[in-house]
Amino acid sequence: MRKFAKKLHLWLALPFGLIISITCLTGAILSFERELTELVYRDRYVVRPTATAPLPLDQLAERVAMTLPDSVQVTGITIPRDSTRAYTVLLSKPRKAGVLINPYSGEILGRSDRTPFFATVLRLHRWLLDSMNPKKEGIFWGRLIVGTSTLVFVFILLTGLLAWLPKKLKGLSKRMKIHTRQGTPRLLHELHTVGGVYVMIILLVIALTGLTWSFEWYGKGFYKLFGVEQKKEKKGDKPGHEGKGKDKDKDHAKGDQPEEAPSPLPKTYQLWPAVYTQVLATKANHPQVTLQEDKAEGSLSPIGNIRANDTYHFDTTTGQITRIERYADAPASKGARGWVYSVHTGAWGGWLTKLIWVIAALFGGTLPLTGFYLLIRRKRMEAKEGSKGKKQGGI
Repeated sequence: MRKFAKKLHLWLALPFGLIISITCLTGAILSFERELTELVYRDRYVVRPTATAPLPLDQLAERVAMTLPDSVQVTGITIPRDSTRAYTVLLSKPRKAGVLINPYSGEILGRSDRTPFFATVLRLHRWLLDSMNPKKEGIFWGRLIVGTSTLVFVFILLTGLLAWLPKKLKGLSKRMKIHTRQGTPRLLHELHTVGGVYVMIILLVIALTGLTWSFEWYGKGFYKLFGVEQKKEKKGDKPGHEGKGKDKDKDHAKGDQPEEAPSPLPKTYQLWPAVYTQVLATKANHPQVTLQEDKAEGSLSPIGNIRANDTYHFDTTTGQITRIERYADAPASKGARGWVYSVHTGAWGGWLTKLIWVIAALFGGTLPLTGFYLLIRRKRMEAKEGSKGKKQGGI
């Protein structure tokens, strides 16, 4: 069994090892994206509080809207509880785009979009720099290759464990040691085998949760375990085809009349100050509150599901909060996706678990490299022994 596990471990790692290294190392970099971005661009995210109160939310939204092109609209605003943090005015595009603004002076500080460096790292991590066809036609090769490599990584880890396990449990304690003073080859061998065992559980968790983004069939099955049903896309919901048939009918009815440019601000943005006041009155103590066209979302503790929030629905005419959805009262299935993301990134336990996850991912990225080194060294030693045997046989 051990011999078979060793061979399978080797032959699975040879074609997929490099991609596994790339995925692990880029994942480690992405783990502290927010912290690193805010460190480099500190002047965008940190403001100096003044004696005066922050400007009204609708005024801040208007200031940002004045700077936007016609194709981009304001969709919301995020207010942090920390008075030294800038507010973020959310935009319709690109995805997750926003403008950072000083709430006391109204000065626009910059964009909160993902930086080009981290955007490239993300594309490398998830798609090997590939891009999906906007119409979702054909095969998304980058995602397929990364997903397949991640799935294979699960079997590589399991076969590696089987190959490492001693025949008797008595010898287990000896195998758990890494010797640092017995030469580089011995050290690299034990880092690959023993070190791999130490981080195996975390790497398995990362891989098994990461597969939910790679394969639709896997994601459906995975979430079904938590009672979450995946939403099926409608034909008109594909990128580049939103409401295509309906738009055609409208255009035909209007004839050649020019379309009015969409409003740069939501219809309810002037109600945001009143809605925010009501959210604060609940004394829920949210780390931050995000106001949108018909609801407000208050984030919860950074421990656990980092995407958990309470939702406040309000009347779009009066701004009166009509219904509150508490995360604590929601079924467990509602937070499944947030939990998967939190566990995948290691953020579920705060900076400590995130750091442990990063170390495991970095170590995981070195496993194929040390494995290749050990294989090449073994082949060279076998070649030398073979040549020595031939010389001795010829004497």
